[in-house]
Amino acid sequence: MKICYFNDYRLGVIKDDQVVDVSDAVKDIPHTGAHDLIEGLIARWGDYRRRVEEAASRGKGAPLAQVRLRPPLPKPTTIVCMAVNYMEDGTRTEPAPINAFLKSPSAIIGPEDTMVLPDVPATIFEGEAEVALVIGKPTSHVSAAAAMGAVFGYMNFIDGSARGLLPTGNTFYQMKSRDTFAPIGPWIVTADEIADPHHLQIRLSVNGEIKQNFNTDDMAHKIPRCLEWVSSIHALEPGDVLATGTNHRGLSAFQNGDVVELETEKLGKLRFNVRDDLKRTWSRETRLDRQQKGLEGTTPQLSGKHAPAPKK
Repeated sequence: MKICYFNDYRLGVIKDDQVVDVSDAVKDIPHTGAHDLIEGLIARWGDYRRRVEEAASRGKGAPLAQVRLRPPLPKPTTIVCMAVNYMEDGTRTEPAPINAFLKSPSAIIGPEDTMVLPDVPATIFEGEAEVALVIGKPTSHVSAAAAMGAVFGYMNFIDGSARGLLPTGNTFYQMKSRDTFAPIGPWIVTADEIADPHHLQIRLSVNGEIKQNFNTDDMAHKIPRCLEWVSSIHALEPGDVLATGTNHRGLSAFQNGDVVELETEKLGKLRFNVRDDLKRTWSRETRLDRQQKGLEGTTPQLSGKHAPAPKK
């Protein structure tokens, strides 16, 4: 099942190219807003699934083109992002040590929303295409063997980054947790529809040009290991998010006016915009482009505030 929010945060189920309003089927779940309604539904999925399915089969759909989709998890309690969790098309000889960081729930935006690049001296702004898990039940110290039972579903996720901020080597918080730096959606796909989350093709395009194109089979620490490790540090609750990392080789600078589309096999297409009021510019080359030219580091800023002074 594909579950979404649309218009004024009505709960919907996607049926082909339409969305069916199923809000009435879940209205008795205790909630104060859209954020804890979806968390409450996930936590009670065993009791409500049939109700939701019946409401979706009876209801009249509205064309997706005529509604506004919203982030399917408007404000998850916890967002955990795995760090350096791909083998980078075999260019890494061994997995990096397992690692992760927290991202602020206020970073969440949804389809057709806008990522806003802040006025900070970042060397580059990037967005990492990822598959994220949505946690389905309270999970603490789960074993890898049992971990997949904790997954409610999957969705597209962008990990926005403002790189190169000081102090060097201690920047995850200010690099990753900026407002609007976590586009998600367009919906949650329940786990039963994804036979193998380790074999999904991920494509990210900027203004129609493919930049990232990789498969989740390149993941270094697989989902069961990630859940085992994260839940050994702190508990996860229904509706929490675990983003599984990216293949960095196709990353490129996000810039003012960009239209970004992330499409993962079976998970739909997430489209959003980028705004930079400073209108800074970078070359459009990817990290892989630079590597093939024998160049080190990320693409340097070409113009605008915070651009490096030209060498004399």
